[in-house]
This record gives sequence, C-alpha cells and structure tokens, in this order.
Amino acid sequence: MGGMTPTPPARRVLLAAPRGYCAGVDRAVIAVEKALEQYGAPVYVRHEIVHNKYVVQTLERKGAIFVEQTAEVPPGSIVMFSAHGVAPTVHEEAKEGRLATIDATCPLVTKVHKEAIRYANEDFDILLIGHEGHEEVIGTSGEAPDHIQLVDGPGDVEKVEVRDPSKVVWLSQTTLSVDETMETVDALKEKFPLLVSPPSDDICYATQNRQLAVKQMGAEADLVIVVGSRNSSNSVRLVEVAKLAGAKEAYLVDFAEEIDEAWLDGVATVGVTSGASVPEVLVEGVLEWLAQRGFEDVEIVKAAEESIVFSLPKELRRDLRAEAAALAEQQ
Repeated sequence: MGGMTPTPPARRVLLAAPRGYCAGVDRAVIAVEKALEQYGAPVYVRHEIVHNKYVVQTLERKGAIFVEQTAEVPPGSIVMFSAHGVAPTVHEEAKEGRLATIDATCPLVTKVHKEAIRYANEDFDILLIGHEGHEEVIGTSGEAPDHIQLVDGPGDVEKVEVRDPSKVVWLSQTTLSVDETMETVDALKEKFPLLVSPPSDDICYATQNRQLAVKQMGAEADLVIVVGSRNSSNSVRLVEVAKLAGAKEAYLVDFAEEIDEAWLDGVATVGVTSGASVPEVLVEGVLEWLAQRGFEDVEIVKAAEESIVFSLPKELRRDLRAEAAALAEQQ
C-alpha cells in the first residue's frame, strides 16, 4: 500500500496594520497636490517630498519639479521643503533666491529641530543618532552645527568625544529601528552615565507601530515583502526588523512586478507591509500578484490604531503666486 502524499500547508498572507502613509507623509503629499491646484504648475520641491518612487513620479506628472539644490529654482517661483525638513541655511538660500516657500516638514521632525535648538542654547553636546547623509539628519544637524555630532549606530560610540560629560543629550532621526536606536543609547549611557534623554521619544509613532506589526508577523512568516523604496529609511528598517523577528526571508520592492517567483518556493505564509511613504495602491498590487499565485487568504495583523492627522502648511492659506511675483521684482 503506497504512502499518501502529504497535503501542502494552506497558503496565506499576513497583512500588517498599520502600514503605509503616516500623518506626516499624507500631509506632505496633499500639500504638493493642493499647491499645484491653487497656484498651478510648476511648483518646485527641494528633494523628494517623501522617499517613494511612485509618489514622486505621480506628482511630477501633475507638474511638480523636484530639485536637489535651492539654486536650481528660478527667482519668483514657489518652492516646497520636503517632509524630512531642512537646515536654516536652506531657508536663507530661498530668501536670497527670491522664492516663495511652503514648509511641508513633518511636525514630528520639527519637534526634533526645536529640541536641538533648545539644548544648543543650553550649551549641551548633542549626540544625534541617525544615518549619515539622510536628509532629515542634515536638516537637524543644521539647526546647531557647533553642538551636534552624528552617531551612526552602536559602532560609532567609541569615537564620540564631548566637552563636558555632565551636559550631553541624545536625539534621533525619526525613522530608525527602535531596537537599534536603544542599543546605541545603551552604549552611549555606558560611556556617558549622565546622558540626558529627550523629553519624549523622537522615533515617529508610525515608524514604531509599523515595526511592531512586523515583529508580530515575522515569527510566523516564511517570507516578508516590504513595499517601499530603497532610499526610504523606515522601509529598509522594516526588512531588518522582519528578519530579526524570525522571518526566513524579507525583501524590499517598489512594485509587485519586482517580486521574484522563486521567493515563493516552499513558502506557505507571506507577510506583507509597507513603509510610511507608500500609497495603498502599491500594496493592493502586491496582494493581487500573490492572489494570482494561490495566496488568496489574507489575515490582518493589527498592532495599533492610528488616528493622528496634521493640518496642512499655513502657507497654503496665502496667495503665494502674488508673493512670488513681488519677490521676483525685488532687486
């Protein structure tokens, strides 16, 4: 009597909640759309408004022009600053370039900027935990360049030197891995026992919630697919968190068509989530792609409720085209 063929395990998808747009990203994207609607194209945006390829391409088609430097914007134009924030020198450049500005900096990033200014005024050495070259880190560092030094992970702690070990505070980029940040903080506290912590956690609530959902699904998932762009810090962190949580594999994709079918070999459970700058339409594309390959059963993994909404930049309540024209006429 021949042995029975074992029934393969049922294929399923664990879908993280919350995922995708956070309040700061939602605000920034709507701000660009509103500016184009109110003032017409072009509206210039310094750096990508958020770190997502699809969002940037969509806004470009509507008339947004993304530039790397303020000097690239013609005098008398409208320029928007991205959700990641900019240094005070950038505001000065815009003023000198006779530009009307819209500041779409995420309010949570603005909070970190204000903390940096306050501690610098109190003559603290500020240890900014973050990734070198990231726009948010550049913007925050620019608020108090003489007081801030970057600490890019626990490995950087050894080289940190301060003027007075009793006047040291740590701040952080808002989109980091919570666990890695606290590992860095612990190493800093070992070196500087009097290290001061910020009055409230700098890591964005949305970043924490998305990481928490991935931790919950990671242990059950054979594969985790994170929808997000490679220059999105919080999306890259989700891949790392998934692997640390026990997922056998985790990959970052911008679009469903980037998924390699070979990733599904021997996989019964796929976790799906998306970074904080990813529109839901891209997640729907991934779910559809998986459903076509037998992964039709979708279970929600809910880690938190989110209800935070930020009001749009105040500059959208003014006639910026008139302001821009007046600035262009200035000598």
